[in-house]
Amino acid sequence: MKKLKGLRWWIIGLIALATVINYIDRSTLALMWPNISKDLGMDKNDYAFILNVFMVAYAIGQLVSGKVFDKVGTRLGYVIAIGVWGVSSFMHAFARGILSFSFLRATLGLGEAGNWPGAVKSNAEWFPIKERAVAQGIFNAGASIGSVIAPPLIAILWAAFGWQTTFMIVGSFGIIWLIPWLIINKKIPAEHPWLSEEEREYILSGQSEQDRKNVKGKGLSLKQILSYRESWSVLVARFFLEPIWWLFVGWMPLYLAEVYGFNVKEIGFFAWVPYVGAAVGSISGGYYAGKLMNKGTNLNKARKTAIVIGGIIMFLGLVATILLANTPLKFVVIVAFVLFGFQFAIGNIQTIPSDLFSGKSVGTLAGLGGSVGVFAVIVMNFLVPIISQYSYIPIFMMIAVFVPLGVFAIFFFAKQIAPVEK
Repeated sequence: MKKLKGLRWWIIGLIALATVINYIDRSTLALMWPNISKDLGMDKNDYAFILNVFMVAYAIGQLVSGKVFDKVGTRLGYVIAIGVWGVSSFMHAFARGILSFSFLRATLGLGEAGNWPGAVKSNAEWFPIKERAVAQGIFNAGASIGSVIAPPLIAILWAAFGWQTTFMIVGSFGIIWLIPWLIINKKIPAEHPWLSEEEREYILSGQSEQDRKNVKGKGLSLKQILSYRESWSVLVARFFLEPIWWLFVGWMPLYLAEVYGFNVKEIGFFAWVPYVGAAVGSISGGYYAGKLMNKGTNLNKARKTAIVIGGIIMFLGLVATILLANTPLKFVVIVAFVLFGFQFAIGNIQTIPSDLFSGKSVGTLAGLGGSVGVFAVIVMNFLVPIISQYSYIPIFMMIAVFVPLGVFAIFFFAKQIAPVEK
């Protein structure tokens, strides 16, 4: 039987690629909105409504998909998730108003949400504990890389084909991705025929006893998961921190259009800059935590140190957006530092469910954390159109205050980040 060297890295590489596609698909509407809204007679309030329909569906999808992935496994779970979001993205080409766009954004959100609990669960299966934050960082880098690629790619496609055909092209990417996924990700590590015995032993020996025992066992109920104080560290931290990422993902193209008068092409060639910082932060945060553990630092201290560093960078960057960002170039460079800090911290926060739980409980907590975070984003999305009529500065001030609250939640609820199941 042939063996594929470093199979775990092939798996996370495919998930990172799915995340690139995920962010290209979700960014397309925002990037082309100035043109779409002009063609179809819609305004910023319509955009806010459509965006929040996506976020509500995304929140529901995070919770539901966490349970789905725990039930059917990561292989089939990804087929369902990316199949739904790929078809939804493609069908945007046929939307003609607020109702059709809202329906398709809802199905897009339901499908795309599965990527996050699916990745956390897959990393818990395929990586030893000390490598999970690195794997999560590679996965999260996919979101950043997708956001780097999307603006110029969408601008070029839009200029060449128009917005309808652009939706068709990007919607096809996910369906094509399913081919290598089904070929390579055949089974879990304990049973995969292409996995060398050396790598299998390395993966399984680096996991907790609960991971090895519960990979196929029954997961805890949601009530049982929430009975652990440590679970709330993930939920509260994500409630405060997720709006920071989503503010720039959802509103930066409109900010550049409103404040600096940018068109679709100009947005395309500026909006990618912050995500370079995010991509570097994704890898760096996971690498840093893993390096600390390799040097003998315990899991609890390594995770929390990385989260604090990311929080400090985020906070200082958000203050700088208020005080220093007086040109579009300064703005996008400062936001690059904000998103570097966000990804440096969030990769470690998203890994905590697999630090606390095992088997079929991991996806459930990861999905619930995503849902709680998205709820905060929905509230923010209702406020942005109202506040931004006067200024974006109060919005930047609000999310700057959220940073220390999110970091504090980790320390308050998780006195010790370690397996909690007995």
